Amino acid sequence: MKHEVTVLVVDDHPLLRHGLRDFIGRNSRFKIIGEASDGEEALRQIVHLTPKIIILDIDMPHLNGLETIRAIRTLPNTVKIIILTMYKEEDMFNAAMDLGAKAYVLKENAANDVVAALEKVESGESFVSASMLEAGKRRGDRVRELLLSKPQIEALTPAERRILKLIGEDYTSKEIADLLNLSVRTVDNHRQHICNKLKLHGTHSLLKFAFDNSACL
Repeated sequence: MKHEVTVLVVDDHPLLRHGLRDFIGRNSRFKIIGEASDGEEALRQIVHLTPKIIILDIDMPHLNGLETIRAIRTLPNTVKIIILTMYKEEDMFNAAMDLGAKAYVLKENAANDVVAALEKVESGESFVSASMLEAGKRRGDRVRELLLSKPQIEALTPAERRILKLIGEDYTSKEIADLLNLSVRTVDNHRQHICNKLKLHGTHSLLKFAFDNSACL
């Protein structure tokens, strides 16, 4: 028998959180173990409750959803993130997925999509609401183009991929070291290994590659 998958719901609208409890409660596979009304409270709940999945709104007080994801990445946890939002803009979609969200669900489709997103994300897959599929396809096309042009990227370790992504988000070596609890020297060694594997030469080549491909990393 499979264990229940624990879920934290983060949204500043109590009625929406109540609705999510109703939708999700019909599926015995998932259990809501907590709620939060803003990003700061969400971070406290993640540390205290250690949920497997968090359903997170973007537009919230104190810390918005994207800021909350950035903060979650500094915590020693493996929580998976589902964005639940009203925003259909492709740049917002890409921003959320760039930061590591595993699903992007529109609130207008919540009743039909939330449980489906939970099932996909819990099994290690991604999920996107139907009206965002074109944005998801364009994003996937860019990833495939990158792998075709630079297949060596698959040789990067998870740590190297994470550092490359942070470089693309304009973090310095010092900031990356602080974020990942590493020494600056270790980060610089990773940067050199990335350059060697990707055959990047020159002072600014790594920075340019990371910036140009930040949406695909």
